[in-house]
Formats: sequence, C-alpha cells, structure tokens
Amino acid sequence: MKTLYIDCGMGAAGDMLTAALLELVPDRDGFIDDFNSLGIPGVHMSAEKAVKCGITGTHVSILVNGEEEGAGHHHHHDHEHEHEHDHEHVHEHEHEHDHHHEHHRLADIEHIVCHHLNLPENVKNDVMAVFNLIAEAESHVHGVPVTDIHFHEVGTMDAVADITAVSMLMDRIHPDEVVVSPIHVGYGHVHCAHGILPIPAPATAYILSGLPIYSGRIEGELCTPTGAALLKHFATSFGQMPLMNVDGIGYGMGKKDFEAANCVRVMLGERSGSSDSVIGLSCNVDDMTGEEIGFAMDRIFEAGAKDVYTVPIGMKKSRPGIMICAICLESDMDRIVRTIFRYTTTIGIRRSVYDRFVLDRRAESVDTEYGKARVKISEGYGVKRIKAEYDDMERIAKDNDITLEEARNGINT
Repeated sequence: MKTLYIDCGMGAAGDMLTAALLELVPDRDGFIDDFNSLGIPGVHMSAEKAVKCGITGTHVSILVNGEEEGAGHHHHHDHEHEHEHDHEHVHEHEHEHDHHHEHHRLADIEHIVCHHLNLPENVKNDVMAVFNLIAEAESHVHGVPVTDIHFHEVGTMDAVADITAVSMLMDRIHPDEVVVSPIHVGYGHVHCAHGILPIPAPATAYILSGLPIYSGRIEGELCTPTGAALLKHFATSFGQMPLMNVDGIGYGMGKKDFEAANCVRVMLGERSGSSDSVIGLSCNVDDMTGEEIGFAMDRIFEAGAKDVYTVPIGMKKSRPGIMICAICLESDMDRIVRTIFRYTTTIGIRRSVYDRFVLDRRAESVDTEYGKARVKISEGYGVKRIKAEYDDMERIAKDNDITLEEARNGINT
C-alpha cells in the first residue's frame, strides 16, 4: 500500500505543503511549467532551494501580478491578510489590479477553477472541496452566509495557486493513504484588522476541530487556514508514522525562521502489513436456542464487531453450551457489550486484548469474461493474495449456470 506520511511538527501552510510534495515528484521543473501554463490569473510559481536550521529543502514562491502576496511580509504569518474580513479595502496594493475585485466570492473562485483551468475533474473537485472548508470556517466565525464570504483575507489568487498546486501534486503522487501527524499550531496572538486574536486563529481552529492538534512551545502562527483545510481534506488518518519502507522524502520550507526548522516533511513509501490490537469479548450460554444465538450474532455484527463466532463447549451440570465470541475495536467495545447483554442470556462478559498481525487489504474491480467482479487483494509480510469476492462468484455461477470453482477461475485469470 502506497503511504504518504505528512509531518506537521511545525504546522503547515499551502506553500510549505506544495514545496514538500514537489520534492517527491521526479520532474520538478516539468511540474512547475505545467502549473504556470494553467493560466491562473496573474500567478507565477517558482521554486528555489532554502535552508532552515542546516536542513536543505525547497521554498516555493507564488507571485501574483509580479509581486509576492503581502510584499515585505508573507501571508502565512500575515494576519492582515489571513483574517481581513472587513469589506473595506485595507491593503492598497492588493486592489491596484482590477481582477482582484472580481474573484472574491466562492462562486468567482469556482468559475476560475472549474471553467478556466485545464485540470482533471477529480483535481477540480479537490480544489473546490478545500475552498469550501475555508469558506465554511470563515462563515461560521463571522456569522455571515458562505455566499457572502469575501476571499481577500487569504490573498485570493495566492490561495487558489497553493490549493491547486497541492491538489495536482496529490493527483500525481496518488497515494493509497495519507497519514498526518498531530498538528503543531503554535501559541500566542496575532494582529488583524479587527484587533488581536488568539492562535490558532478562529478560522483555523474551526477547520481543525475534530483533529489532533497541540500548541507546543513555539510562539507564532504555525498553521494557516489554507494549510489546515488541505490537511483536513487529504488526510485519511491522523497519528504517528506507521511502519513503512520509505522511498522518498521531501522538505517544504516556510518563510519565517524559528528556533526549530520551519518545514513540513513528507515521506512516501510502502506499508507492508501492519500490526495493531483488537478486543476479544466472550460469554458462555447454555439456555439459548440456535435461532436466538443466530439472531444475537447478527445484532452484534450490526453493532460494529469485526468478527463474531461461536464455539461449542461443555458446561457445568454436564450441559452442552455455546461460547459466543466477538472481535472488535476499542472504540466500538461499549456498544458491543451492551448489544451482547441485550440479545443473549449471559450475565458476564470476558474481555481480552489481542495483538494481531494483519495484511493490508484493498478491493479492486476486474473485468472478466462474465462481466465485472470484485477481488480482494491482501499483501504484506512477504505474501500477496488475490481472492474473488464470494458474492460476485455466487452471482456469476448462478447467472452462467457454472460451478463456483469455474466462476472463481474465470475471475482469477
């Protein structure tokens, strides 16, 4: 399984993520040329080597009409821009160019992205999904409808550039899963047009709700709304780096200097089978009918158990009985315990924790002489197995009046 791990130990911003992912792409200059030929109004991307705390990485510059966003200071840590929601125009330079006026609302951004950029449909969808997360956060924080949100606070074209670049790079790298570390947001306060706000800024805090974040020891704004929205959209899970063989590493450098290397680090590699732990719940019953036990097993599966099975046992007073066992995740355990008590006659449930080794599993659809069928591919620990999905084998066997074995062979060839 192709895994991308994103280390946000110094937060994240759109251009830092762009730069880090760019280091994973074989033809960087080619990517930058492709990006610049998209024709995002006034936008030009360039990349140069940058060193932070002795580590060399890439820094990406986005010029909008020949100048960098917030000339003189950068938008990652520039709150006049990040949180400029007043509709008065505080920054003269931003409004020297007419077309800045046109593209403030979500509908305008959608018009540029969906109608003017030559991008695959899935990339356009990613870009708009990320913008929607930002707009929804701004709308929530300011109490105005999403349609009224003006995007000058993010430096509109600059944000379009960052979000489009990251979406294109993710499409090229095409990982099966994206694991993101807990996100370091920094601490302190920022100045914006409305006064002094806490870090993480309100829109960023809203986007990051439900995700693992921490303030850490560095004063300053480390995660921007754009960075937060990109992470939230592309992450498939959050946590420490999984067991993986790393093939590629990228460092994306921010503008500012802190006592720690101000970078996002990405690692791309193969996850080859993993280990985790599961909960085993079991109980013994000697006074339930087979029908009742079957009904209870179905209910336990519905409650989220990974597996439910029975074992015939001999119990006290020479009674034959049944042990009902369920395997589940810790997060589902309470619900499954309640379900077992409700649908069985037991008065006690035993719990144990099992460490397990698992192969990575993915499902794919394959074309066979009998039409489409799903197969399960399991790999890791040096093995790879491909197995046809039983429901599809059964359907093909019935429809074509062949045996299960013939259907299996037809799918697996």
